[in-house]
Amino acid sequence: MQSSIQGQWRVVWVGFCMLVLLGCTRAAPEQRLRATLEQMHQAIEAREIGDAMAPVAEDFVGENGLDADGLRRLMRVQMLGNQQIGVTMGPVDVALAGDTATVRFTALLTGGSGRWVPDQAQTYQVTTGWRWQGSDWQLYHAQWVPAAH
Repeated sequence: MQSSIQGQWRVVWVGFCMLVLLGCTRAAPEQRLRATLEQMHQAIEAREIGDAMAPVAEDFVGENGLDADGLRRLMRVQMLGNQQIGVTMGPVDVALAGDTATVRFTALLTGGSGRWVPDQAQTYQVTTGWRWQGSDWQLYHAQWVPAAH
């Protein structure tokens, strides 16, 4: 009787462990994507264009047909015109669909001379498209529109 109960507990324990492991593997792609997004955020604020562009796919398409080279130039122009760039992100909504993901968030972008108050600020609603490529997430699409005040 006691060995039967111990056997049942082992089955329950193994089942529980498998559920926990399955839950972890499902969350891993989202965690990796959120980490990639955070690395881009940090790279932009650190003015590291190469690091910020690292996850951008060669076939990237952005607002008004902007390609990856255009995005790089846009970042360069903003960094030349602003000694300090700030990015404040609102809640990030990640929707995974197989090897692709859609990420939506609000971003407050600030820029200026680096003094206490930014010289300019704009809030955007951002929607991005990502795909799993090899062992990394790649940004292949981005759309941003000024947020309503």
